[in-house]
Amino acid sequence: MKGVVFNLLQEVVTAQYGEATWDRLLDAAQLEGAYTSLGSYPDADLEQLVEAAATALNLPGDQIVRWFGRSALPLLAERYPAFFEPHTTTRPFVLTLNEIIHPEVRKLYPGADVPVFDFDTSADDRLVIGYKSARKLCAFGEGLIEGAADHYGEQVVIEQPQCMNRGDARCVLVCSFQRAQASMS
Repeated sequence: MKGVVFNLLQEVVTAQYGEATWDRLLDAAQLEGAYTSLGSYPDADLEQLVEAAATALNLPGDQIVRWFGRSALPLLAERYPAFFEPHTTTRPFVLTLNEIIHPEVRKLYPGADVPVFDFDTSADDRLVIGYKSARKLCAFGEGLIEGAADHYGEQVVIEQPQCMNRGDARCVLVCSFQRAQASMS
């Protein structure tokens, strides 16, 4: 896994919980935590950090990974505005993953192993996303989609009728988007 993922995790943990919390997670995971963005690190490092956070917070690991995805998306939008600015809603943004975003990720981070997506756009009121990755981090994908919906001022409901973590051949995320309701203040 590329170090940029660990850098993002460190940033969201320290921003929301402080540097001491990041240090405690590293200690609990028995990791040094010296990650360079272009470096490659064992997937097990992320698994150990997620396990340490899940234990500390008494939450399921997939909930931690989903939170990480949602929390990391604003940082990605800030760093890579060219990916986000052409779109006004989440759906067309998500549809750029295979053809625009992931090829650029591979240029920026040589050797990056990104998931493969397929899309069913046949219904106007939903987007069906197929996800396949040896890492089985569909929860991270869900969090990124939720973060993208936040970015575009939308709400998203995600159902997952198939999941590699439950033994299916691939994950399927059924996403329904709608504009967020304006608060009445």
